[in-house]
Amino acid sequence: MTEAALDLALDLPTRANKPLIDYETVIVGSGLCGIGAGIRLINEGLADFVILEKADDVGGTWRDNTYPGLAVDIPSLSYSFSFEQNPYWSSLYAPGAEMKAYVDHCAQKYGIRPHMRYNAEVAVSTYDEQHNVWITETTSGDVYTSRYLICATGFLTLPKLPIIDGIDEFKGKVMHTGRWDHDYDMTDKRIGFIGTGATGIQAVPELVEKAKSLDVYQRTAIWLLPKTDMLFSPRLQKFFAKVPGAQWAARLLTIFFTDIVMINLLIFNKYFSFAGKKLQKICVNHIRNQVDDPATQEALIPKYDFGCKRPSFTSKFYPVFNRDDTSLVTDPIDHITENAIVTKDGTVREIDTLICATGFEVFQKGSVPTFDVVGRGNIDLSDFWEENRYQAFQGSSVPGFPNFFMMFGPYSVCTASWFGMIDTQSKHFVRCLKAAKKRDANYVEVKKASNDKDFQKVQSRTHLTIFKFGDCAQSNSYYFDRHGDSPTIRPTMGFIHWLHSRLFSMKHYNFDTK
Repeated sequence: MTEAALDLALDLPTRANKPLIDYETVIVGSGLCGIGAGIRLINEGLADFVILEKADDVGGTWRDNTYPGLAVDIPSLSYSFSFEQNPYWSSLYAPGAEMKAYVDHCAQKYGIRPHMRYNAEVAVSTYDEQHNVWITETTSGDVYTSRYLICATGFLTLPKLPIIDGIDEFKGKVMHTGRWDHDYDMTDKRIGFIGTGATGIQAVPELVEKAKSLDVYQRTAIWLLPKTDMLFSPRLQKFFAKVPGAQWAARLLTIFFTDIVMINLLIFNKYFSFAGKKLQKICVNHIRNQVDDPATQEALIPKYDFGCKRPSFTSKFYPVFNRDDTSLVTDPIDHITENAIVTKDGTVREIDTLICATGFEVFQKGSVPTFDVVGRGNIDLSDFWEENRYQAFQGSSVPGFPNFFMMFGPYSVCTASWFGMIDTQSKHFVRCLKAAKKRDANYVEVKKASNDKDFQKVQSRTHLTIFKFGDCAQSNSYYFDRHGDSPTIRPTMGFIHWLHSRLFSMKHYNFDTK
């Protein structure tokens, strides 16, 4: 416990021997997870909460990421709240600006904004055992006390810059795609672009139209299926808006397709690896049909099984390598000078601009959550995971951390759409809070035995997944953590996890009044 938290705990005001709290619940983060958690609390009559947000607006990923070409990489019909479908998407894969507008719309319509506290970056939240409250401190020194704490900081939050000798000596413009500088003009610039993942495949085709030259540095190729974007005409939008069930049917169809391709193939790879091989052939043909140079074709073909690294869709990325002003560089970077990138083979490529599409910190200490969480016995959550591997009961709660729940916890994702996880995780913690009220309790903690059994079940199924059964040795995938586990994906069907979130027994939790 920090000195400020300790001082507050010792001097916490009480009424009838119970501590005064600022809010029943503190939610940290106002991306889709935080907004979804807030909407669930309001709808369930548990509206005494505050959302602490480090920035000056809601939106999370869709606020922070504004790079050229940004768009949803799964169909927009499924990438939305089930209770707030948008019939007016402009296309099947909505651009980032539309997603941000959708987030703003949901925050306004469902009454989230009055609960917001902006520019409130959380540094640490500590469980005070004496008073049974969470004491949450921001970097500016503000302190909030609450009965419950909900972590909704997501996981694509902290940009990861590459560790390259000399990068600090570069005198040109350095930019991470997660923090795009729109005031900087890319016109006629010699650009070095590091990364060919889900972000790179969207940004590169946009940048090549402005740049004088573009060198794309690839460490690991990515499997890319052909993408046929579909513009939604005003007539189709009106059809979705006016015809009952029309958009629901389209939504279910896209969920079925994306979950099979993006999730079930990963989870049940032992039984469906043949389907992965067929998809790989489609991807390879896609490359050969769009790229002229045979050597470049081979460099773009991944050397690992489909699904080890998040696959995506595009029909714009590969053709850029047919241009004279664009090159694909696969030799490892040795160092950076004040005006160039030097690869291991000694080649010097002069640049004005260095763009890093190098992803985010995922399941690293300090990334999930993005703030310190200190539970019973002064145990830090990151230290608990360091010693015991990443685990959480149903992806939501951890023994030793009472009244604490996560929207994105270890093994919480089992649908291609982020909104599927938001639904299951918010339902889970709200059921716990309502069960506590029903029992006149104010203390909720998952039993260690229940968590252990859940973790064992997860581990017993990993042999079916692409991560164990497939060949992922050369994937460099963020799906894997430092323990060699893959704690992002829960090895079960999305519908099963959805049922568990609504039917799990409260016997898995200890309830008490303190």
